[in-house]
Amino acid sequence: MSGAQAVVVDVLLALAVALVLACSIGVAVMRDTYQRIHYLGPMALVAPLLVVLAVTVRSGWHEATGQSWLAVGFVVLASPFLSHATMRAARVAKEGDWRQRGHRSGEVPR
Repeated sequence: MSGAQAVVVDVLLALAVALVLACSIGVAVMRDTYQRIHYLGPMALVAPLLVVLAVTVRSGWHEATGQSWLAVGFVVLASPFLSHATMRAARVAKEGDWRQRGHRSGEVPR
């Protein structure tokens, strides 16, 4: 691995670590579950992409790199659905139902 590749790998990994630390601080200081979940998004989507980019730069394209990209692709596809389900579960735990209250079924709130 050349010196330039090592620098790129180090920068990508440092960005991933900085992002995770910043998001962790955001999760720690937010008041409620809904605000905290928003700080998990970049940590769950962007940081793994930065790590797999670093792996690709370090190792080049081969089977293990392809498996890494496949795993990150799964995370990128599943993460928004998991966040949505978590928010819905938090609302059910707090309100008893996920639907908005105060209007009849089928009526659009204003």
